[in-house]
Amino acid sequence: MSMTSSITSHITNRRVFMLQAVAGTGALALATAAQAQAMVSETDPAASGLGYKADATKVDKAKQPKYAAGQNCGNCALFQGKASDKAGGCPLFAGKQVATAGWCSAYAKKG
Repeated sequence: MSMTSSITSHITNRRVFMLQAVAGTGALALATAAQAQAMVSETDPAASGLGYKADATKVDKAKQPKYAAGQNCGNCALFQGKASDKAGGCPLFAGKQVATAGWCSAYAKKG
């Protein structure tokens, strides 16, 4: 290998490493920020207006006739997280997380 190609290879490898390090740091920062989001409260005006309950099994079926057993935030199309997470984001409550076991009247089945 010539001296020029050796130097070029070293510089390329260093650039790739730096780009990967920056990308990894950014992903870690985003994950940390997502975990730090506050939980939405059932008394929050937006949550209250949608009949949000942190525990779907406590939904008053008389007040929320759309509710059906088995529906929860974890299997809602709006839920931004994994069903195995305790909480995740929801575009209806920007900047706040909802309980995976929760429910609101905007529920839309995934899939």
